Amino acid sequence: MKCWKGTVAAVAMSVLSFSTIAAEKVTVFAASSLTNAMNEVVSAYERKTGEKPTVSYASSSALARQIAQGAPADIYLSANEKWMDYLLDQGVIQPSTRKPLLRNSLVMVAPKNFPHQQITLSASLDLGGVLDGTRLAVGDPNHVPAGIYTKEALEHIGLWQQAERLLARANNVRGALLLVERQEALLGVVYKTDALISSKVNIVSEFPAESHTAITYPIAMVDGHKNESAKTFYHYLSSKEAADIFTKYGFGDVSTGENK
Repeated sequence: MKCWKGTVAAVAMSVLSFSTIAAEKVTVFAASSLTNAMNEVVSAYERKTGEKPTVSYASSSALARQIAQGAPADIYLSANEKWMDYLLDQGVIQPSTRKPLLRNSLVMVAPKNFPHQQITLSASLDLGGVLDGTRLAVGDPNHVPAGIYTKEALEHIGLWQQAERLLARANNVRGALLLVERQEALLGVVYKTDALISSKVNIVSEFPAESHTAITYPIAMVDGHKNESAKTFYHYLSSKEAADIFTKYGFGDVSTGENK
């Protein structure tokens, strides 16, 4: 009987230890435009601490909806304030942990063999003629942050009415970039950081900062999570080491409002 009780106790302790370890795993939901930079940040953090957070990438809207429905994320990093507002309204993030982390800008890209090195964005641009039978690749303006910014910018310039019927709507900004890389669309609107990591596109125009809402990336801890490892990684994302990596990929400093 004593042996049986001892076995049960050992199994119980084993299960408890496993549960404790499992609870300390860190899961981050991050906008797809952060993929390359965040992967390097995670690698740097793993070298420093021996811990490797898991990061799921998708559009900010898709990730926000998943979190609202109970997805097990510890940290949410959005490509705009709208979807962070949504989670705040849903009561699923810790308000005190919400803060702007990064800044980005919006550019128009074309394949490397595109005949024009530069395009002047104005209401007089013959967008259909420049697209030559293809489409303008963008994140879907109905829900993708990059697409929402794109619509604002094109409206400001006076091109939206012409552009709306020519859109190829992607589920996220990386999808829009891929369409241009494959030359399925001769032009696309993406974040500058996405354009800089691609060897298959050129930046042919940059949208004025005043043409759209400031592109900030807010971060917050998901409510109900008492994960100390997640808190540690959350703070690491604001460290100089992480900031240097983000800067290398073209993300700007929210304190200065500048993109590197």
